[in-house]
Amino acid sequence: MRAIGIILAGGNNKMMKELSNKRAIAAMPIAGSYRSIDFALSNMSNSHISKVAVITQYNARSLNEHLSSSKWWDFGRKQGGLFVFTPTITADSSYWYRGTADSLYQNLHFLKTSHEPYVVIASGDGVYKLDYGKVLEYHIEKKADITMVVKKLDDKEDLKRFGLVSMSPEGRITEIDEKPIETNLTTASIGVYVIRRRLLIELIEKAAEEDRHDFVKDILIRYKNLKRIYGYKLDTYWSNISTVNSYYKTNMDFLDKDIRNYFFKEYPDIYSKVDDLPPAKYNYGANVKNSLVASGCIINGMVENSVLFKKVYIGNNSVIKNSIILNNTYIGDNAYIENCIVESNGTIKANTRHVGEESEPKIVIENGISYFS
Repeated sequence: MRAIGIILAGGNNKMMKELSNKRAIAAMPIAGSYRSIDFALSNMSNSHISKVAVITQYNARSLNEHLSSSKWWDFGRKQGGLFVFTPTITADSSYWYRGTADSLYQNLHFLKTSHEPYVVIASGDGVYKLDYGKVLEYHIEKKADITMVVKKLDDKEDLKRFGLVSMSPEGRITEIDEKPIETNLTTASIGVYVIRRRLLIELIEKAAEEDRHDFVKDILIRYKNLKRIYGYKLDTYWSNISTVNSYYKTNMDFLDKDIRNYFFKEYPDIYSKVDDLPPAKYNYGANVKNSLVASGCIINGMVENSVLFKKVYIGNNSVIKNSIILNNTYIGDNAYIENCIVESNGTIKANTRHVGEESEPKIVIENGISYFS
């Protein structure tokens, strides 16, 4: 494909609460065995984009570990590859990334030394499948300067989290409203853009000269009447996990057979780093209904409508309902957990009870000695 890829995975926000205290949002676990960034990386690989940069910043340790080998997404090759860029003090800059445009500016060498004519920019917190090649074809057909991938949303409360757009009948973006308090718009940008590489370099350098640092506000909105910006409509599943509620809902969506089959049984595949763990073990007395259970789990109690990530232990007579249990968690005997997200690497003591609301799941963080090494 005639494009390089850039995944913006350095951001953080307070809407994830304690869940982002020790990891980047792009490293959040999804569907038992995946990370959020796996979806953008898999889309890049499946679109035959062979050269991809991931820009990380906040709490990047676990994300960088996840990206330590490019082979899982088939980027391990002589031509192209997977590049991970973190903020670096140089003679020209001593700043952390001050925004999305600034993160691109501080890594402008990657853009300038590439030869592909186009760039696909994606965020690391979206769960979706997309052939970026089709977006590029649309971009060329429309003779666009910039193409944004957009999706019509139904949840009006959710709309406030996104940049919203209006489009002309032929697909040109006529209005961009970034995270409005009130709006009549219902079409959101999903954070995926296609742009000619030389134009991107020009716009990023211009923004830096004017001390502007945000890609949406200082490039897309600023140039919407000067550049030909078009919208490519996505009509398949997409979710953004940047709030606790949306993270919870996204994982629960994978309990739906149709969504599960769409991601895991329909071509193209979603790839992730693979751990050498034994299959899940269901001991006598275990009762599991409509749940995702990852490898390395040991279950003695009841699990219903829940997602269990790798190496979770469920004690005798414990009940887990409508909950997400993150990696490497030990849940003692006779515990009751409902409508919760249980943080990883902790121990839930025996005979304890944690109950949240379906509309507002409870985050459970118990620091204790893990029974797994």
